Amino acid sequence: MASALFNPGREGFLDGSIDWDSGDIRAMLVRSTYSFSAAHKFISDLGAVDNGRSAALGSKTVADGIADAADTSLVATAAVACNALVLFQHTGSDATARVICYIDTATGLPFTPSAGQTVNVAWDSGANKIFKL
Repeated sequence: MASALFNPGREGFLDGSIDWDSGDIRAMLVRSTYSFSAAHKFISDLGAVDNGRSAALGSKTVADGIADAADTSLVATAAVACNALVLFQHTGSDATARVICYIDTATGLPFTPSAGQTVNVAWDSGANKIFKL
């Protein structure tokens, strides 16, 4: 699988329900048991695959349709194999937290963190940064 945007995430950008630069966007470490589906809309659609979440991403930018943000970190909740990150719009409820993108092609993925390990996430500094619309 290659990194991809979720279709409802694309829809959210087009209908204005997701605002990358001013919204509360966070990253979630995903257990390797997750099978990507472009149709998944909310965190609750992903099943029990959460292995830690970041705080809201800071310093987000949108120049030229390219999403970027400051590097972040999260704390792994379990010592289980993880193969991806999912970015989502945090709402306080997994039933309404819209998923945006799935990232599984990055340095260090897949890996198995220790329970309680701080996982540092350094976003790509290449031309497409986190993702490009």
